[in-house]
Amino acid sequence: MSGGNVSPILEVVDATHCFGEVVALDNVSVIAQRGEFLTLLGESGSGKTTLLRIVAGLERPTAVARISIDGVDVTHIPANKRNCTTVFQHYALFPHMSVGQNIEYGLRLRGLDKDKRRKASERTLDLVRLSGLYDRRVHQLSGGQRQRVALARAIVTEPAILLLDEPLGALDEKLRVDMQVELKDLHERLGLTFIYVTHSQEEALTMSDRIILMRRGDVVQEGPPPDLFDRPVNQFVADFMGVENLLYGTLVSVSGDRARVRVGEFDLAGVWSGGDVPATGSEVCLAVRAERIRLAGTDRGGETGAEINRLPCRSVATIYKGKYLDRTLDTDVGEVKARIWDQAADLPDLASLWWRGDECAITRVLKDD
Repeated sequence: MSGGNVSPILEVVDATHCFGEVVALDNVSVIAQRGEFLTLLGESGSGKTTLLRIVAGLERPTAVARISIDGVDVTHIPANKRNCTTVFQHYALFPHMSVGQNIEYGLRLRGLDKDKRRKASERTLDLVRLSGLYDRRVHQLSGGQRQRVALARAIVTEPAILLLDEPLGALDEKLRVDMQVELKDLHERLGLTFIYVTHSQEEALTMSDRIILMRRGDVVQEGPPPDLFDRPVNQFVADFMGVENLLYGTLVSVSGDRARVRVGEFDLAGVWSGGDVPATGSEVCLAVRAERIRLAGTDRGGETGAEINRLPCRSVATIYKGKYLDRTLDTDVGEVKARIWDQAADLPDLASLWWRGDECAITRVLKDD
């Protein structure tokens, strides 16, 4: 990513879009830096794909102050004149064309001669690790190969921004994981700006430099993956980012980045991640991941350091997941999930569970409208 005074490669300022009475985007502004891998993350209907289509010029927003790409105001410029290319979930390859002809299609529309198109196509095939497949027919390719052809077709025109709309959604799980690595590697080798749309927090965490999490047409939180993973600004972000344990209580105190919350009869400590601090006694949420939960027997061994949170517990269920065990534990404040990677550490004389205060976040509760 670029630093200093280099201008952003993308600016969307105050974009609003409505489908009838439904507000798909509510005065959203987004900036992407040159060379950044920026992910728009959210559930269905959050507005992420609408925002991407507005950037691409495939959707005209109800209202927008400005859209600029690579320093050019493209607010009123059609899609085919914008310096960006979109890769869709369904590859949209031409079945009657060879791999090479598919890749060259955009160059042919631009009037590039045959020899230059061929050289550019083969060079791009090398980039996506499909060397030697120029003459292959599309129906002879695997799903992963077709996705790489779609990527090659998008990058061969050397756009300023590559827009990717859930491009791995049609692939099976193993291939999807492999393609995450391929995409991240391709991004690093090309130095292009990628703007990636997904509903998968795993994809977002794996590939992104920065994540913008959207909900109901608005931006809920943005930042590098560790911020959203460990420091959610409210319980919606924590839940969406896969935090298994959300314990609701009332705020006792906040001092610096440390907070305390009363959950049932227990006073628990954590890191405040909810931004502006609400009044004492306000409802807040403590978010702690299952892998941060430790188990203790009757001898209470193992825990060291300050701010230890402890709850007496009883085992409810254990699920074998191969590499780890998922345990459901009953406590006086509700069920708590624990993930045990070292199965030898699973205790027969279970008496309590515990975690450190710096391993959990205390955050705001986002109220539904």
